[in-house]
Amino acid sequence: MVKVGQNILGISPYKPGKPISEVERELGIKSAIKMASNENPTGISPKVREALIDALSDLNLYPDGNAFYLKQAIVDYHKKLGENVDFNEVFVGNGSNEVIDIAIRTLVKGDEEVVLSKLGFIAYELILNAADIKMHLIPQTSDFTVDIDGIIAAVNEKTKMICLINPNNPTGTYYTREKFEKLLKAVPQDVILIVDEAYFDFADAPDYPNGLDYRSMHPNMLVCRTLSKAFGLSGIRLGYAIGPKEIVDYMNRVREPFNTNSLAQVAGIAALQDAGYLENAIKVNREGREYLYREFDRLGVRYLPTQGNFILIKIGEDENSGFECYDYLLHKGIIVRMVKNYGLPNWIRISIGLMNQNELFIKYFEEFLKNRK
Repeated sequence: MVKVGQNILGISPYKPGKPISEVERELGIKSAIKMASNENPTGISPKVREALIDALSDLNLYPDGNAFYLKQAIVDYHKKLGENVDFNEVFVGNGSNEVIDIAIRTLVKGDEEVVLSKLGFIAYELILNAADIKMHLIPQTSDFTVDIDGIIAAVNEKTKMICLINPNNPTGTYYTREKFEKLLKAVPQDVILIVDEAYFDFADAPDYPNGLDYRSMHPNMLVCRTLSKAFGLSGIRLGYAIGPKEIVDYMNRVREPFNTNSLAQVAGIAALQDAGYLENAIKVNREGREYLYREFDRLGVRYLPTQGNFILIKIGEDENSGFECYDYLLHKGIIVRMVKNYGLPNWIRISIGLMNQNELFIKYFEEFLKNRK
């Protein structure tokens, strides 16, 4: 029998949303709709498609280990937004998950500790448990937002890192500019701050803080972004971080030599240069969000206003209600996400889709609610 550490034994593997093909095979249905994994429903950019086709002939060669042109494209993208980013401040990885994983493994050691919000992206807990790093999980506030005051109070002499997710997944809530500035003023300068902004492009609240605007206030801040969401590259797996050159240098020593493949690099460059695609993806999400808000209000259903491309919805008071809704919709060919693993068995999370997908979801969701009474 193979022996592993208790930290590994205690991990429950991450369970992604069911793929469409598997649902169709299991249930014998066709034309299933996936609204479970916060993917971009508009498809990939035509410019990305063209770049990928052009790159196929070079797949016999190893990718650029330094991702030079991709990093330069990231620098150029932020320059157009008026954000000054140095080439050596950019770190790229196989999705923002890997970026965060490498940051934690590189920067936290021994008995050093990490502080993070309890109801945040579950991957953080998996990474920290796998690395056997002690964490302080701070419960969210009653309105499901990150408790900035609680995080500040939890910092002690062993705190090496604080991990923030804004907007937060799975709740879609966000902490404000005022709260963020309060944390930056209170946290010691030597504490490393990871600011995970995977859903940044969808956030439109007037008091939502852009982490990159605050790098001068905290010398050890790492702002993480992804191309999986608004840029429509979930299947490619590509994310990046912008942070101090010293931290990026250390992380480059730990990452695998070719951690972003050739197709990911060319797709990322093309996606960052296609402003029209990004604008349309944000527009589709905003329109879908407002439609779903109106429908939930009409149905008298509680939901959390979101700054992401997904919405968390309360189904009922009993613990089985989340699964009942998920299962009913699944048999109608609509895949949504249960959030029981977050301690929310009576809620579901849905990704905002194209309008016809949103309308079909509402049709069967309303049908479920009527049948359940």
